[in-house]
Amino acid sequence: MIVHPTQTGWEIIYHRAHALLAAQIGGQWRKVDSPPRLYETIAAISHHDDLEREWEGHHLTQAGAPMDFTLESSTSYPKLRKHLEGSLYRGRWVALLNSMHICRLMAQQQETSAEAAEFLEEQKQAQAQWRQELGISEEDADQAYDFMQWCDRLSLILCQKKLPADERLLEISKAHDGQRYDIKQFQDGTVTVVPWCFENPEFVVNVEASALDEIKFEDNDSLVAALKQAPRHLLEWKFVKV
Repeated sequence: MIVHPTQTGWEIIYHRAHALLAAQIGGQWRKVDSPPRLYETIAAISHHDDLEREWEGHHLTQAGAPMDFTLESSTSYPKLRKHLEGSLYRGRWVALLNSMHICRLMAQQQETSAEAAEFLEEQKQAQAQWRQELGISEEDADQAYDFMQWCDRLSLILCQKKLPADERLLEISKAHDGQRYDIKQFQDGTVTVVPWCFENPEFVVNVEASALDEIKFEDNDSLVAALKQAPRHLLEWKFVKV
């Protein structure tokens, strides 16, 4: 989960909600140069964080606060395998992009962990098999994943509230077309992407957030109970072409 402190407690954005925001962003991209298999790619973006289950497991810091995802460090390979197996219900293309995403996040771990290296090699073989079965080139798969990663990155910038002040530009990343894109927020709260890469001249995206009015929780069960009862509100961003 993505955690922000407030005056009375915490604002929580579930990771699956962040993934849905990323899919909303992907759906706004101009159609003329969309990545291969656009709709299946958007499905993969929407579901790439299905592994995250904030109502299960342990999500408290040692101080008793809700744990932001950046503080989590443990890796469960059985859970990762089960997540990728589950993505096959939606199709091999979704599984392929999810596998590529996990491999990107774990790339450095293979240098220090034999288990990580074995897992990553296993995933590379699965990816090659899925590409062959689907008749997809490695180049097309990389292009679709670059698009997925770009949408994920932009969603995280918004959810983590990293938009810079004073109308300064912030690099998102290069997208599947090789172009660098930057985001900027104006004084009136609207945002733009430079260069403009979306189908419509303006649109609105949103994500749900939960509000907790407690600073500290005795145990994870207390946190889960509070999360399930917490009121929710929408965070919205209006994108405009300039």
